[in-house]
This record gives sequence, structure tokens and C-alpha cells, in this order.
Amino acid sequence: MASLRDIKTKIDSTKKMKQITKAMEMVSASKMNRAEENVHSFLPYSEKIQEVVASIAQSSKNIDNPMLNSRDVKKTGYLVITSDRGLAGAYNSSVLRKLHQTIKEKHNSTDEYVIIVAGRVGYEYFKKRNMPIVKSVLGLADQPNFADIKELASETVQMYINEEIDELNIYYNHYISVISQQVTSKKLLPLTNLQEGTVSGSQYEYEPDQEEILEVLLPQYAESLIYGALLDGKASEHAARMTAMRSASDNADEIIGDLTLSYNRARQAAITQEITEIIGGVAALE
Repeated sequence: MASLRDIKTKIDSTKKMKQITKAMEMVSASKMNRAEENVHSFLPYSEKIQEVVASIAQSSKNIDNPMLNSRDVKKTGYLVITSDRGLAGAYNSSVLRKLHQTIKEKHNSTDEYVIIVAGRVGYEYFKKRNMPIVKSVLGLADQPNFADIKELASETVQMYINEEIDELNIYYNHYISVISQQVTSKKLLPLTNLQEGTVSGSQYEYEPDQEEILEVLLPQYAESLIYGALLDGKASEHAARMTAMRSASDNADEIIGDLTLSYNRARQAAITQEITEIIGGVAALE
């Protein structure tokens, strides 16, 4: 049985650990609120650019743009969004496991796909398994700006335009609520769904012409989809870390309770032993 000193040391260390996890929970909660605001703030821009692009795409069926046309898929690009730090529960492992499983099911060779990674955890995961990482961005801020990923987003879109990849899919954690984040996969390119969607009743006049406008807007729209997914993923990351730290604090409370009970029992046993020895000593003197 552990000594009183050992039990007391474990209680003190667990209390200190609880203070850390509680502080991390509060920090993550604050970051999550800001990240959630960023997602909501970005939605009007995302919806409007989608509306404009869809309006042009549907009104101009003769426009031949590579981003709107499907082609035979010889090489697939996978863009995966993870975090740069751990302590976020299953946030990283769930999305990495899903992507890894998809790659194993669809591809027989590393020549058939490439991976673009946002986040150190994902980068180290695929690098350790010798999987083809062609682009990456590490050390993103907790509240990223578009400038932080503009280079990665524009280069990724350009890979599709240059036919280095024939399809681009994105994998990330979609923020549903504080306690719920869902692993999501979407086909980002080609943008075939634009010509099938519903267009609002707004009327637009285009200058100089629709085809030239699409050449500018389509890459920007694709880049905005990547940025929107990143904002969504960041909100999920902070929510997952807050939940994980809350669970850690609750577990610490349970451990402290069990250790305190063990400490009291050990202390009571020691006191009983001392009383027994005193009574035995007195009886021997008599």
C-alpha cells in the first residue's frame, strides 16, 4: 500500500494538472467563440460570390472553363485540414483515419494521388507513412486570415487548372456545435454543381463579358471554399480541445476524490495502529 506521503504527492500533482486543464479549457472556449464569429462573418461573402458565379455559369452554357468541366481522373488531389497541436481529443485522428481509409480503397499507387496539408499533425502523419505531400502550410494562427493560406489555396487551384491533378477533394471537421464536430469530405474541383444549383432572382450586368469575369471569379471562389473550410475546421478544433480539457478536468476531480479517500483510510489505519501500539505498551508496563 502506498504511503501517506506518496498519496499526498499524487493529490497535489493532480490538483496542479487540473488547474492547467481548466485554464486550457477557458482559453479554448474564448478562441472557439471568436472562431465561430469568423465563420458566421464569412458566410455572407461566400454566399454572394457563389450566387454570382452560379448565375454566370447557368446563363452561359457555352463557356468552356476547365474549372467547370469534368475530365478523366488520372490523379486526385486531397486537401486535409488538421491542427498544429494535440490535446484536442479525436479531432485529428478522425479526419486522418477517414482520408487514409479513402486513399487505401481508391488508389493502388502513390502515383495516383497527392496530398495538400494544412496543420503540423497531418503533415507529420503522412510524412511518417511516406505518402506524397506536395504542398503544406504549418503554424497557422488560431484565428487565421485569408492571407495566411492564400498562397496554398491559389497554388492548389492552379494545380487543377494546369491539369497536374484532375480532381480536388477536401477533408476537414465541420463545426456543428460545441460538443459535435463531423468529419466532412467534399469535392472542391471541378465545380460541376454550379450549373445544377438554384440561382436567386437577382439580375446582373457583366462588363467586359461573362467568360472573362468567370476566369477571374472561379479561382477566387475555389479559394474562398478552402478558406471557409479552414475557418470551419478551426472552430471545430477549439471546440474539440475545450471538450477534451473539460473531460480531463472532470477525470482529475474523480482521481482526486479516490486519492483523498485512500489518503483518509491510510491515515485512519496509521492512527489506529499507533493507538494499538500505545495501548499495548501501557499493558506491558502494568
